[in-house]
Amino acid sequence: MFCPNCRSMMFLKGPVFQCVKCGCTQTPDGEVTHMPDSLKKETVVLENEEMTTLPIAKVECPSCKAHEAYWILRQTRASDEPETRIYTCKTCKHKWREY
Repeated sequence: MFCPNCRSMMFLKGPVFQCVKCGCTQTPDGEVTHMPDSLKKETVVLENEEMTTLPIAKVECPSCKAHEAYWILRQTRASDEPETRIYTCKTCKHKWREY
């Protein structure tokens, strides 16, 4: 088994697998039983104030037909594929992708 956090090899220690690198433990059926607090991932959420710093494109929203949307680029597929542009409508906050 490999650690769900750092992808290092996990070794069997009693009834659970334990990662020697980060200390994460996991049962043989895949349930994570312990992950140190320093390794738990946080999800960053953009608030309305932060959205104003994103670039704006003149595109039509498929939901409300408004003509302005914020956009960001994300690598959602393999590295040899082009990036995905993710739009967020300024008016209704609808999100859609352009590949």
